[in-house]
Amino acid sequence: MTKSTEKPRIFGTGLIALDLVIGLDNAAPVHSWTGGTCGNVLTIMGYLGWDAYPIARMNGDPASERVRVDLRKWNVHLDYTNCAPTGHTPIIIQQIKRARDGSPTHRFLWTCPHCGQRLPSYRPVTQNAVEQIMPALSGASVFFLDRVSRAAISLAAEAARAGAIVIFEPSGKSDEKLFDEALQIAHIVKYSDQRLSDAGGAMIGSRPTLLEIQTLGSQGLRFRHSLSGTPSDWKTLPALAAPQLVDTCGSGDWCTAGLLGAAARNGLKGITEIGEGELTEALRYGQALAAWNCGFEGARGGMYVLEKHEFARQIEAIMAGRPVLRVIERPHLPEASVACPACPREVSVA
Repeated sequence: MTKSTEKPRIFGTGLIALDLVIGLDNAAPVHSWTGGTCGNVLTIMGYLGWDAYPIARMNGDPASERVRVDLRKWNVHLDYTNCAPTGHTPIIIQQIKRARDGSPTHRFLWTCPHCGQRLPSYRPVTQNAVEQIMPALSGASVFFLDRVSRAAISLAAEAARAGAIVIFEPSGKSDEKLFDEALQIAHIVKYSDQRLSDAGGAMIGSRPTLLEIQTLGSQGLRFRHSLSGTPSDWKTLPALAAPQLVDTCGSGDWCTAGLLGAAARNGLKGITEIGEGELTEALRYGQALAAWNCGFEGARGGMYVLEKHEFARQIEAIMAGRPVLRVIERPHLPEASVACPACPREVSVA
């Protein structure tokens, strides 16, 4: 029998935005690319060789068109990015600064620097999209969500029924009922200890949670699993050393993508058959991607700088404890020229 060469598929819905990244060099242009947790994870999965299908409500505004161009660059599928009713694509400004001790830090701006109006924010897909997308979920390996809505829950539940791993990476509890419903469906729950420490009870009762991950910033992460049928003890994995510390933004998204790329290719059935050792290796691979990402400005800046073979070489070196330094010329990164819907003036910041 000929072995199938079909790529694993991931669907996802949640925050898919246009990031405008202001680096430390004020004279450098503002760069733009797809952002948001869901947007980053699915774009990285496309970069890692998966068929990725974001589900969004892009209406054809300049921000959405720039996002579409970027997604196409990384072979991400756009079939479900204009679900009705459409709306403006969120715009997020990321400003990189230096802390008093000289270490890099960043902040996010949600308002236009010119007119003061709030930039377009996240709006979830509606039930109108569910019927159209459900048939496509058959054969998916993973369904990702980072925001809860009735449509997102419906799609996640259908994906789970079809044999996909559902991963829930919440940023907060905007709706207690829907949040609890997501926990009743998700097989992997990943969250930051700083923003959602009270979600530590994901693996309780009859919930299907197989893996619970609590990220600890520069301290690494801790996790527990129920691969054997009962919850394990918490296990801590210290962070891997970053070759350079330029910007930490997006590193959690790289960790998620690395885990999925290494452990989730065969969907729910596949992950239930791996042992703790393989699971730990997959998490370490995710941590290596997270460490590598710290060497570049923006949540996915390294994707625009290095060739794929060099990326693989550097990840291998990080995992082997030999972090490498980059020696490259000034990269060509996508520049920003997106107008604020309220002004309309370019929302780049000097």
